Amino acid sequence: MSKKELLDEAKQRCSQDKSLIIDPAFPQLVYGKGNPDSNILFIGEAAGEQEALQGIPFVGSAGKQLDKMLQSIGLTLDECYVANILKYRPPQNREPQPDEMMCHTPYLVEQIHVIAPKVIVTLGNFSTKFVIAGFNVEKMETISGVGKLHGKIHKMKVGTDNCTIIPLYHPAACLYNPNLREMMMADFQIIKQFLDKFPTVQTKSNLQTPTNAPTKPTQTLVAPSSNNKKENKKPLAQESLSSFIPSK
Repeated sequence: MSKKELLDEAKQRCSQDKSLIIDPAFPQLVYGKGNPDSNILFIGEAAGEQEALQGIPFVGSAGKQLDKMLQSIGLTLDECYVANILKYRPPQNREPQPDEMMCHTPYLVEQIHVIAPKVIVTLGNFSTKFVIAGFNVEKMETISGVGKLHGKIHKMKVGTDNCTIIPLYHPAACLYNPNLREMMMADFQIIKQFLDKFPTVQTKSNLQTPTNAPTKPTQTLVAPSSNNKKENKKPLAQESLSSFIPSK
């Protein structure tokens, strides 16, 4: 199966899990968009209002900022893939909660499994902490915020492959603080240095479709504790994420 077909199957399963809906006013799944054969994956936080209405990430004002930043380094969404920590919009655009991330991030991890990017660009605090914490929600609190980590390259082992992690401010940050725009544009140039190292989009000659890609979200980030408020929910299938560890 192609990566697109694998992601389409995963999206279908995600849409059938109605327990993931956070705000009943926004029941539209916002799964991901872009090229599944890309070597570059951008991870944001959660859908805004426009994204939740259209079911597509980064189509609102923050998405327009992301498009401009991509254009500044010669990239388009045809050459990368974009996903979020949460697959549904939280109420009043509030921050993701730990129990929500526990339920939603296995679907994100599955996307990472399938796409197998060489570069992951984390946009904002939540995606940065989640990825650098080794895809472990409970360890996120031990990771510094994007204010300290932005523009600093991290190397990680993702599955069996080496992956470069580039934390950046979320594109929406410059909408609230225009003074960040120049620094954010400079940070985006860091991505450009990797564009000459490998094809942005995996071609048939270098594409390796995962033969053991999961057929359902088989990852959990932390085993549920006895006092987990969500323990009565139908759990996702569980498997260790021990293969997703930072390289030393």
